Parts: sequence; C-alpha cells; structure tokens
Amino acid sequence: MPRADEQSFLVVRLGSLGDLMHTLPAVAALRSSFPGARLDWVVEQKWSSLVELVTVVDHVIPWRRSFPGWWAGLCGLRRTHYSCAVDFQGLYKSALLARLSGAPRRIGFHSSFAREPGAARLYSERVIPTGRHIAEMNLSLAVAAGAARPGVMQCPLRLPAEEVSALREILARSGIGDFAVVSPGGGWRSKCWPPERYGALCAELWRRLAVRVVVNAGPGEEALAGAVMAAAVPATPLLLSPSLRQLAALLGLARVLVAADTGPLHLAAALGTPVVALFGPTDPARNGPVPKGTVLRNASDKDTTYQRGENYSPAMLALGVEQVTAAVERELSVRP
Repeated sequence: MPRADEQSFLVVRLGSLGDLMHTLPAVAALRSSFPGARLDWVVEQKWSSLVELVTVVDHVIPWRRSFPGWWAGLCGLRRTHYSCAVDFQGLYKSALLARLSGAPRRIGFHSSFAREPGAARLYSERVIPTGRHIAEMNLSLAVAAGAARPGVMQCPLRLPAEEVSALREILARSGIGDFAVVSPGGGWRSKCWPPERYGALCAELWRRLAVRVVVNAGPGEEALAGAVMAAAVPATPLLLSPSLRQLAALLGLARVLVAADTGPLHLAAALGTPVVALFGPTDPARNGPVPKGTVLRNASDKDTTYQRGENYSPAMLALGVEQVTAAVERELSVRP
C-alpha cells in the first residue's frame, strides 16, 4: 500500500444535491486522515459548480453524459493513477467509473446496501456500513479506505464570494436586512408542505417579528413559488430563482431556512445555517439535516413510506402553520 503522502483518492458521487451534502463528512474525514494525499471528486457536470465550493477537494471532475464526454473523462481518470476509488453512490454507472479509473482499490457498499445490488461486483472491497443516517453510512466507506471516524461531522463548504456580493446588492435594493428563506419545492409532492402554508408562515413572520422572507424557486417551481407569494399578503417576500452557487450564497446569508426533505435543506445545514426541517413520509433519522437542525415531524414510524405521491401526504398536512412559526421563532431567538 502507498505511503499516506503517496495516496490518491477518487470520490465518486455524481448527484444529487442532498446526497452530495451527505457525502461531505466522509470526504472531510479522508482529507483529515490523509492531509498530503490527492483528493479528487467526479460529479455530474450540472453539480460541478457547487462541488467546487468544497474546500478539501483538490480537483473537481465534471462528468458529461455524452459519449465524447464519457471518453474524455475516462481518459483523464486513468492518467491520474488513483490508488483508491470510493463509490458513495452504489449504482452501476458509478461503480463502473470506479472500476474503469484503474484504481487497484475500489470501495463501495455491500450488495445488500447498494442502490443497485449488482454494482457491488465491480468493487474490490464491499462494506457493510454502520449507522442509520446516510452520512454515517458514507463515513463507513471512508473508514474502510483508511480514514479515522470523526467525533463530529464536518461539512467543508465555502461561500462563493462573487455571488455573495451580488446578492447583498439585490437585498439592499429590496430593503431587506436580516431575512429567512423558504424553499417550497421537493421533487415529489407527498413530502412537500403546501405553498399556502408557506405563504401563511411568511405573513406570520412579518406580523410577529418584522422578518422578511426570500422564496427560493428551483427550476420548474415558479408556479409553486407564486402560490407562496399570493398567500403571503400582507407580507412582501422576495422571489428568487438562483443558480446553484447563488443558492449557496442565499442560504449562507439567511438567518434560517424552512424546507422539507430537499436539496436546499441539506445545503443550508451543511453551510451552518439554522434550518427548520419539515418531515413526513421520509425518516429524519436516515435523511435529516447534517450536522444539525430542528426537525418537525408529527408522523409515526408507520408513516415512513418513502412513497412518491402526487398528493400531499397526511404526515405533512399534520404540520400546522403555528407549529412551524414557533420553531422559526425559537431559532431566531437563540441566534441573534
């Protein structure tokens, strides 16, 4: 095995936003245990601008889905001669990347834990993870690669300076100082909170605390965000549709974020922003904010379905506006 200063690691985690954030503690553990090693991260091109904000990574390798992109990326991986590739994704495509990188050590989840069980055949070392949370399970792969398990999870992200400066100007023009953010999207509706309730929350925060709210609208969420704005009267939230780096700046400057189990929630938590996380059909013990956050969930274990529904789930509808408002007030009161 190479000496610690001769090690070179390839992190394979192609997406998505929440999963990338839950991989950060494992990447931080690798860097802490191998400070002189080369540490690269291959990620889908759409996420690469965000992964470039990870302070402990030497090189971010954007992966393009086209055949020319695959070939060019693969040739670059093989030229680096990695000593170890760690696949945190557990899919055939990610396991194949680890295998084709040429790394003699290829570490991934045991077939009973990989998202696509057959992918485990492409690893040289298959790990049965410990812990219940996805971030803890990811740490098991880093430990298998030789890292020490940290006592406290670290998420080494920096804020993008240019985007922070531009955002401050936008906020100043809108007369906004301290602010909260709500992010009403979430992929599947069954794990979302209704936009009318987010709007009512905006109104309550303005009435009780004179706190303005910024509404984050991701791609395709414009109508959803519009419903939040309409329900927020007499409050006047600011609607933004930021890029990934702009979203990092927005969440990094916010006093608090309110969101369901979505990518923006996990990005805000990784940046150290206080979060009020709304959970229903997904399990916060497995998917909750890292390293910390306030979790609201009125559901029981039998409501942990992970089912992708087109209707709001009873577990999410059980969360009332007053309950969420009180949680936000508590966050704002303890963090001046």
